[in-house]
Amino acid sequence: MAKDADGHESAEESAFTTLTPKNTFVGIYTPDNGAKVGVGMPFSVHFTRGITHPEDVEKAITIKTEPAVDVKGHWFGNDRLDFRPQEYWKSGTKVTVNLNLDGVEGRPGVYGKQAKTVTFTIGRDQVSTVDAKTHKMVVKRDGKVYKTIPITTGKPGYDTWNGQMVISERLRVTRMNGETVGYGGEYDIKDVPDAQRLTNSGTFIHGNYWGGGAFGNYNASHGCIGLRDVRGGGDRSVPAGWFFDHSMIGDVVIVKNSHDRTVAPDNGLNGWNMSWEKWIA
Repeated sequence: MAKDADGHESAEESAFTTLTPKNTFVGIYTPDNGAKVGVGMPFSVHFTRGITHPEDVEKAITIKTEPAVDVKGHWFGNDRLDFRPQEYWKSGTKVTVNLNLDGVEGRPGVYGKQAKTVTFTIGRDQVSTVDAKTHKMVVKRDGKVYKTIPITTGKPGYDTWNGQMVISERLRVTRMNGETVGYGGEYDIKDVPDAQRLTNSGTFIHGNYWGGGAFGNYNASHGCIGLRDVRGGGDRSVPAGWFFDHSMIGDVVIVKNSHDRTVAPDNGLNGWNMSWEKWIA
């Protein structure tokens, strides 16, 4: 995991080389080598060129696990390839990925320039289920209830996505501006605490110090999942501080009973919303 001076942590994407001449390509991947991640974390590769020979490229990426589990790849468009098992990973699984892309023709006259081994480990099993109807989130560790937290989700017209979402980025404090997600000037909060990204389109589970009595009672957000917090995020005992400190990249957050559709599998690291039959088709 990468952390900067502000405590911003993300599923770091790494490339073996940053200079990409027109006739070569590399894969920019997450998680990073040596990472410990939650049970929902796929191995996701973005290629620097569109791939027209997907079978050859996929064949050049091999994944071994201890204990052994069947892992399969799925293409999203021509430049993203995600790998996952049929069910969430088991805690303690060690995953070794070999990117053997050197000399592999990804498209006519464009060859891979990357030979890299990446290993990562699966941490404890944490899956949290948000119920938009009861305004509660049940956090489970290793299948047992760990904590129940009052929450608020998207208000009518701004409903939160349903489905299985994977934490892909963690920020102790961040700015959230409605302009960046198509909501114009409806909000601009410069110091949102304890924010964890669930989709590329801007869904977070985050601390909220302005929500008043919404938590556990009614849905009041623009689509994010809000947990009570204090300004600045200094109190680690409040729900948002506690949840942030007990989460990691790759943890799963499931949303149910919201009035929106299920999140798209490629909107974030959310391929779990696709059946195994479709995944391997």
